[in-house]
Amino acid sequence: MVTLLRYLIDQRAWKEYETFLSHFRKAAQELASAEGPLDLACVVPQRKTYQAWYYGKRRPQVDSRRVLVHLFGHTVDELWGAADGNRALGLTSLTSTSQIRAHTDTDMDLHTMRRTGAMAARRAMEFALGAEREQVGDETLGYLGDEVKRITELYPRVPLSTVWADLATAQEEAFRLMESGRTRPSQARDLHFMACVLSFLMAKGSHDMGDPKTAMMQARAAGFCARQAEHPGLIALIDGLKSLIAYWSDKPEDALHYARKGAEESVNLRGTVAIWLAGLEARAAAVLGNEQAVQAANRRSAELRELVVADDLDALGGLLTYPVIKQTYYTVESAVLLGWGNAQIAAEAEEAVHGYSNRDDPAWAFGDLAGSRCNLALVHLHGGNLDGAAEAIRPVLDLPPSHRNSGIVVSAARVRAALTQQPVRNALLARDLREEIAMYQPARPSLPR
Repeated sequence: MVTLLRYLIDQRAWKEYETFLSHFRKAAQELASAEGPLDLACVVPQRKTYQAWYYGKRRPQVDSRRVLVHLFGHTVDELWGAADGNRALGLTSLTSTSQIRAHTDTDMDLHTMRRTGAMAARRAMEFALGAEREQVGDETLGYLGDEVKRITELYPRVPLSTVWADLATAQEEAFRLMESGRTRPSQARDLHFMACVLSFLMAKGSHDMGDPKTAMMQARAAGFCARQAEHPGLIALIDGLKSLIAYWSDKPEDALHYARKGAEESVNLRGTVAIWLAGLEARAAAVLGNEQAVQAANRRSAELRELVVADDLDALGGLLTYPVIKQTYYTVESAVLLGWGNAQIAAEAEEAVHGYSNRDDPAWAFGDLAGSRCNLALVHLHGGNLDGAAEAIRPVLDLPPSHRNSGIVVSAARVRAALTQQPVRNALLARDLREEIAMYQPARPSLPR
């Protein structure tokens, strides 16, 4: 059996002991800086130990486990489980079978073959792009469009470090093509559309790293591209993005302003971006304590769902679509921010967690699952159920630092604040959770390694 650990090592070309060791040491140093000192002499594996890990014959000790989880973003059980790599990494399957075989008939590792094939395809596309430097051809636009689709779908499913370099490269390529002055009008519209989407994701990435100023700069660039593309859905989407950034940056007035501005832009739209804007408005209004505005926005959200017709943004998926389960997550969050925790809210909170627990669902996103769990913990705390809250938030606290983006850190902090309230305040479990959450934020949240 090929383990996920071996698959990831092969995919990253780290099979040589010295290569793996350099990355392992770097991850150990990052972990020590974020979570406390490690004895590197004991943690760093010897060559035979590494080989036993690679071939799945031995599991690591406690501190080495922490480093491996930090390095790869998967639990030890996942790393030592069978390598269904396409599902675990959110990649498109290259064959009709989900279970990866260890070797082909020629005894070449299938993962190595796939990696070699991917490298060859990348080199071929670089050749095609180089050949089209003097003109913007269909192959160039097709390549860039494929990258936009792939990265958009992958972004909410993996740590930011997994997609950040590809995302930045794709954005740079879109800008370069637009600046070349060799595009036809129809190509210019397509390029502005793709540049807008890529800038949207770059803005989200900067936001996830806890850098709202840079995020807003990218959002404004995305807004310019949306207007150049003359795409109402994109224009409304970018207002939603600005609302999102402001909401998590503790600027609820700005968040409410941008959500309502986007709603005005989307009055004639039938894609899910209009529903998302209503959800954003409800959450911002909840932070401001405006119950009437929350209820009105949530009613409008439900009404719009009945009229929805998927558009080109929904077709891209990822963060550009707003599925029903995400709507439930937003509705619950607006309620818990107002301090509500009745049976109906509790049931919806459980529904959101359950809905986001299926990794095979295209709507699955680790950040939304974490946010839903934090909301469920808050519902339990509003009802005085400390054990239920601890159970709900435990998987969030167990996330490796690479997954702890800005939104997840803020959501966890809300639970910590609720743990200071009566009747749970003086319980030993509440104190332990408060201390753990206080140490939760990594030194550089979600930054690429």
